[in-house]
Amino acid sequence: MKKILYITLLFFVALTGCNKTLDINSVRVVAEVNMWNKLEDTRAGLLGIYALTRAALSDNDSHWLYGDVRTGEFISPNRPDLKAIAGNKLNASYPTVDALSDWTRFYAIVNAANIFLERVGDVKAADKRYTENNMIVDVAQARFLRAFAYFYMVRIWGDVPFIITSHDGKFENKPRENQGKILVWAQQEMLTAATDLPFIYSGGDVQQPGNYYNEDRTRWGGALATKNTAYAVLAHLAAWQGNYTDVATYTKFVEDNYGKSGIGFQNTEDLTKSNGFFFNKNTSQMFGFNSDWGHIDGSGTGHIEELTLAEPVLNKKVPDIYMPKDTILKIFNQPNDERFSVDTLGLPRSERYFTNINGKYPIFSKIKVIQGGTTDPTFRYFTSALIFTRLEDIVLLRAEALAVLGDQNGAIGELINVMTRRGITTITINSGELIDLIFDERHRELLGEGQRWYDLVRYNKIKQNNPAFLNLINSQGIYWPVSRKLISQNNLLTQNPFWK
Repeated sequence: MKKILYITLLFFVALTGCNKTLDINSVRVVAEVNMWNKLEDTRAGLLGIYALTRAALSDNDSHWLYGDVRTGEFISPNRPDLKAIAGNKLNASYPTVDALSDWTRFYAIVNAANIFLERVGDVKAADKRYTENNMIVDVAQARFLRAFAYFYMVRIWGDVPFIITSHDGKFENKPRENQGKILVWAQQEMLTAATDLPFIYSGGDVQQPGNYYNEDRTRWGGALATKNTAYAVLAHLAAWQGNYTDVATYTKFVEDNYGKSGIGFQNTEDLTKSNGFFFNKNTSQMFGFNSDWGHIDGSGTGHIEELTLAEPVLNKKVPDIYMPKDTILKIFNQPNDERFSVDTLGLPRSERYFTNINGKYPIFSKIKVIQGGTTDPTFRYFTSALIFTRLEDIVLLRAEALAVLGDQNGAIGELINVMTRRGITTITINSGELIDLIFDERHRELLGEGQRWYDLVRYNKIKQNNPAFLNLINSQGIYWPVSRKLISQNNLLTQNPFWK
């Protein structure tokens, strides 16, 4: 996968920045005349889009800095850039903060998908091995990944430039497009893609018969977007828009069909062990990006472990981020919670999510895939999968939707479905507290998976009782500033009002 990523980044380097119109010689590794002629080209091009998506989310640990660190619940002992992010000082002059303000890496995804969609027909015409079915499934994935990139950008920056053609090697300056328009387009793209995506690859699915690119289902399980993937991300997109009727519809589809993709619930042990759910790839990773130890695909950076692990899990004195004990006990306040809980003496019953709870730096150890799932603390080579969504997330998102829509009993049933799987058997639900309980459980279950900031935005839009956060929403302070470099290069761009 690393080789594919390296080639693809070179392949699209001339097209991925918000610069003035570029008209330069191609720097692609494979000359245009020799590309898009055979089936192997479509495979490389499609996997390149996946690789660029993984790179965009993991670069500078951005998925976790956007989604977990910005909330301020994690504290950095010694990194001023992370302290700035946790304090919502997103215009601070640190290389990491500047990099996170730059959307260039997401437009690499968009452009790769644009080129793929424009040229895939050439392969169909030139190579008889490339079947109509293969092309339909490939196109669906490219369209989905492009729409996902736009959805992800909208959650970070709000309005962004909207580009759905490659311009044949030229990049034209464009102003920011209204996020509402982009989300409507992204929703339609994902729905169209969902129609053609299979539930499973190389698994006898009627929409993808036979072995996909001549490899069996063990190669593709958890690696590619499925029909369930599309509906799961659609549920998140609809929730971001506050369209909970659609959230209920999309999550119901996933709940009714997840088994067709080999997806299942995770017990607490498998969720948190070093060679469990986050290790390599598996079909239960509804939408994620794996680092396969068997393919020597890992690194010391671009994984949450880089930020969170330290002694006694890793031979590192101080973690980059940690959660204080008081915060942990406030979040994990349910007796017998298998993820983390303490007894009446304050001693931990379970340390699956946290270790060293009584030390100076409690260690968030939920995700700890070191090398090939080893527990040897001398290594700092990580191979955990970056997970955007999984089944428990979708069940809790459905609970959120049903609660907002007034189906209290339905929402309670979904909430209990997750909580009881984590050992919580005594659940008291008072009138008016259901939304709070759902978001509290999302907080516990999805901690460290890049969800918390977006959950807080949705929660405060629903509750309408936090003036400071509502002011942040209304003033567009929930978004990141646009990179100063991008604005200087493109005079059609404007800064988000909060950050002017």
